Amino acid sequence: MLVNVTDVFTSEGRAVEKEIPVGFTQVEHEGVSYPVRECTAFSLRLMNTAPGKALAEVSGKLMAAIPCDRCLREVEYPFLLQIAREVVAPDRASSEELEEQSAFMEGYSLDTDRLIENEIMTSWPMKVLCDPDCKGLCPVCGKDLNTGACGCDTFVPDPRMAAIMDVFNANKEV
Repeated sequence: MLVNVTDVFTSEGRAVEKEIPVGFTQVEHEGVSYPVRECTAFSLRLMNTAPGKALAEVSGKLMAAIPCDRCLREVEYPFLLQIAREVVAPDRASSEELEEQSAFMEGYSLDTDRLIENEIMTSWPMKVLCDPDCKGLCPVCGKDLNTGACGCDTFVPDPRMAAIMDVFNANKEV
């Protein structure tokens, strides 16, 4: 949603508060789309901090369904977003400021959807687990080891001992 910030830039001490209808049905991360299970209305607060400058504060909650990194079970991961960005009017901004805010500003309009998407990307977890003690999947048969053992032989020999094991195996054959 585009929100015109011109009034806030030009009126000293002006503050505007709005509810932002966010219609996210999915979030995308590294080329993969994840469904959004719950999304509260986001609140936007714009405050004039100086002539041609404003502080944009956005807060809200979004719940995305992300698979566990070990067992692939779906996990509802909450994104509790508290965003605070200073925005500068294009006619008063330096080239660095214009470049920095180009991700979420279009002229005198603040693109709240892109601001929220950028914040989700930066707060994406390194690893999503259904449980800290998740055992994952069996590397042989693919069974979910959280539901019980599968009985597969999961012995992986130490590659540093492979030469010695060859000697022992050669003696067994004789």
